[in-house]
Amino acid sequence: MDDSPARWAQKLIESYRDDGGVNTSNEPGLPSKPEIASLCLQIMQLLFPGYHDIGSIGKSELSGLTLDRVKSLTEDLHRAFRAALSVKDDPAAAATTTKLFDELPAIRAMLQTDVEAAYEGDPAARTRDEIILSYPFLEAIAIQRVAHFLYRHDLPLVPRMMTEWAHSQTGIDIHPGASIGSHFFIDHGTGVVIGETCRIGAHVKLYHGVTLGARSFAKDDSGRIKKGGKRHPDVEDGVTIYPNATVLGGETVIGRNSTVGGNVFLMHSVPPNSLVYNEEAQVRVVNKATKGDSVDYSI
Repeated sequence: MDDSPARWAQKLIESYRDDGGVNTSNEPGLPSKPEIASLCLQIMQLLFPGYHDIGSIGKSELSGLTLDRVKSLTEDLHRAFRAALSVKDDPAAAATTTKLFDELPAIRAMLQTDVEAAYEGDPAARTRDEIILSYPFLEAIAIQRVAHFLYRHDLPLVPRMMTEWAHSQTGIDIHPGASIGSHFFIDHGTGVVIGETCRIGAHVKLYHGVTLGARSFAKDDSGRIKKGGKRHPDVEDGVTIYPNATVLGGETVIGRNSTVGGNVFLMHSVPPNSLVYNEEAQVRVVNKATKGDSVDYSI
């Protein structure tokens, strides 16, 4: 009889012992990725009823369905929070759940400003329903706004897992620590990165590929990266940042009502009402067959 499966299993068990990376229930166990994915989907169903369901919801069903969903999500949140806090029963888990449900109506109101910003800011948007159903930024910012609330209440691990779930779904990476004002819109969205200590004002619009990141990382005497500290930029009210721009540094501030052009690389502050753009570049166009008849275009 082939004993290969037994040998393979034993080698894996030895690696579990030696290298870690195992989530077991008697330690008391951490939240799992499928568990957090389920939480995120339930949250989206409560924030936007009928948009994340199979088919629409009848008005007569809405009250009872909402109550059932609140009860189900409450139980799942308690379980995830207890696991994140590494306790089997902790009043802090129940208290955080209570605070979150008290806050959800306000989060919904904030998200409506994001929908409005997208509708007013994108000529391709025909209806607000289209934005809720098909714009990836809304899913990313909805989960981030909930995760940010949990992050501010010092709940470990779960907020980060939530925003990474949204990242995997949308291609938009917003850390739960980032503070983001009302009427926020990310057009297209793919490849946007917003770091933990960013502070973003109201009526800010970003395009795809924008990075609001850290300039450098301080290290201790052992050469290890120091945790914490203000590492990411501030973006004031009314700013627009065009595709693939990179803005770095914890001391960098983009002043209100400024515009940062595409492909700009910026590591210093700019005053309000600034226009930031790269110097003129030349684009050369040649005939592919002859390599001649070139034309220069200024951009």
